[in-house]
Amino acid sequence: MQYWLIKSEPDVYSFQQLVADGSTRWDGVRNYQARNHLRSMRVGDLCLYYHSNIGLEVVGVARVIREHYPDPTAEKGDWSSVDVEPVRALERSVPLSEIKAHPALQQIGLVRNPRLSVMPLTEAEFRLLLELGQTRL
Repeated sequence: MQYWLIKSEPDVYSFQQLVADGSTRWDGVRNYQARNHLRSMRVGDLCLYYHSNIGLEVVGVARVIREHYPDPTAEKGDWSSVDVEPVRALERSVPLSEIKAHPALQQIGLVRNPRLSVMPLTEAEFRLLLELGQTRL
């Protein structure tokens, strides 16, 4: 199993909308590094769902339910999508300020390369963020 952090602006597609929809296609990624991360995702991998721009916080957990396929929203280029489903909301959202202040989270992409919309996490980072969110799976 691999662990990921995926980012979406909550006014575009929030975690609450994912819960309401039951699943979604994760598309529109137009960064090569993030695209390659999408292509590394496998069915069953877990993703922390981060609200970017508004909120700036980890709010939920999603699961990959379909591995990469051509992004149907791409007008040109070699872009990929995956499908995800909600697992559960965090009991407590984990704000970016808390993540940046935590010594054990200084190496995660959210701190080191915050513009990336899809990034890997180690299992330890994933579990720590769940703990900070007072959530058990």
